[in-house]
Amino acid sequence: MDGGIIIKELQDMRDEGHLSDALLRKTVRSISDDERFDWVGVYLLRDTEEGAELWLHNYVGEPTEHARIPVGTGVCGRAVAERTNLNIPDVSEEENYLACSPHVQSELVVLIRAGDEIFGQIDIDSETKAAFTEDDEIQLIGVADKLAEQLVAEQREAS
Repeated sequence: MDGGIIIKELQDMRDEGHLSDALLRKTVRSISDDERFDWVGVYLLRDTEEGAELWLHNYVGEPTEHARIPVGTGVCGRAVAERTNLNIPDVSEEENYLACSPHVQSELVVLIRAGDEIFGQIDIDSETKAAFTEDDEIQLIGVADKLAEQLVAEQREAS
């Protein structure tokens, strides 16, 4: 995965006037090109009557029953609750893990945020233990930051 290329593609799309939905879809498709990654998705954070939840925007990989995840539940929900990215080298060691597939061995969650505001996250599963490197996380942070720029801009336009 080359985060720099993905960021440039996203910026080109922004310059052409594409909205966040298109950028989010492009991001998922581009990241999923890495053969180490077996499932790639983007969840967006939404407030509901029951509390804050992550809603699956789009994904590449096997279908998941986890289209909505309450904040604090599973690795994805914990990342938001703790306001931090999570690189889980062995999901079998996680007490609060939401299994999407029995084949998943490791997971990486990178928050999409601007300052203190969290918009969602990029979630990646791998069927290989310890599949994600520090470099993967750093590159994905850059991609997530570019997505956050678009989401902030759209939020300002809507106000």
